[in-house]
Amino acid sequence: MPESAPPSAGGLPNALTPPEPPAGIPVDYRRQMEDGVGGVAMALMAVITFSNVVVRYLTNESFAWSEEISISLMVILTLVAGSSAVVRDRHIRIELFFEAGSAARRRRFAMFSALATVAAFLILTSLSCRLAWDDYQYEVTSPGIGVPQWWYTIWLPLLAALIAFRAMQRFTRIWRHR
Repeated sequence: MPESAPPSAGGLPNALTPPEPPAGIPVDYRRQMEDGVGGVAMALMAVITFSNVVVRYLTNESFAWSEEISISLMVILTLVAGSSAVVRDRHIRIELFFEAGSAARRRRFAMFSALATVAAFLILTSLSCRLAWDDYQYEVTSPGIGVPQWWYTIWLPLLAALIAFRAMQRFTRIWRHR
């Protein structure tokens, strides 16, 4: 486990210091593959949006493809960040119930939370596979630039499956740590 840095001025914890994990539950703070993918997606969104603003300012016209690509990158960024949150145990939960009770109770809640996350994202994977397949089968094209819509929708089942996989990893890490 990482050591905590001393609090910054004013008694507030350093923003770059990971929070203390709940007692008895392992948390992985190492760099993950999701960090790099999220950084690339964010950089691409910034470049596309900035270039669109510059072109629109200089020519009073905008790129037709910029909004479509930016929305797709936003979905990718959101799901990749969700996967990173699952790995680092930074997802939303009701702390009042989680923190109350013994370490064994917190462990059971953490295991239940991981399994619920697996179930939810496996359902999302299944439903989004159907969506991507329908886009492919019926040759749906995107409204902005006319490329096949499945080029965008294929990322949803892939990244939802990644989140389910990461949640299962989290479950096994909690299960093994006694």
